[in-house]
Amino acid sequence: MRFQKLFAFLSLCLGILVSHAAAEEIKVGDPAPAFEAKDETGKIWKSSDVVGKKTLVIFFYPAATTNGCTKEACAYRDLAAKFTAKDTVVVGISGDKPEGQMLFKKLHNLNYPLLSDETGVIAKAFGVSTKAGGTVTAKDAKGETVLDKENNPVKLTRGLTESRWTFVIGKNGKILSKNTEVKAAEDAKQVLELIEKTK
Repeated sequence: MRFQKLFAFLSLCLGILVSHAAAEEIKVGDPAPAFEAKDETGKIWKSSDVVGKKTLVIFFYPAATTNGCTKEACAYRDLAAKFTAKDTVVVGISGDKPEGQMLFKKLHNLNYPLLSDETGVIAKAFGVSTKAGGTVTAKDAKGETVLDKENNPVKLTRGLTESRWTFVIGKNGKILSKNTEVKAAEDAKQVLELIEKTK
């Protein structure tokens, strides 16, 4: 009898844990988590200012100014007018500090907000996998090392490294698309095609 009660209790606990884990996994059709973060200027950017009014594209990327992230970010830059025409807002998110995001934006003339998620709060809300942060040497549009006033390489330190995942949130506030296997150079084009096909 005691064993049966213990078994029932453990089963209940396991069920709660499994349900909790399932609830944290964001799926297509789920309501998008609300979030806010500092943009590259240090100002607070709120998803509530966009969600429900426009389509929102969120691309999480590992590290500012690195090769793959630069290709992805620049592709979104080049298609900015087409996203705007589709009433869509684009934001990039990584574990970089606001000043690192600002440098990334300036170096590549990026025309949308870059949000700083140093502690991974937003990544966690969306279920994006992360690993330890790190430091990279900043690269310019030609792939050359960026130097400071003393001619020393500029180093960008990030709080953590977020996986390259992309989400599209529809005007109804629900997840329209989730891509966990993003190809950096193709991401923007694929997302735009998806939005263009969506009524």
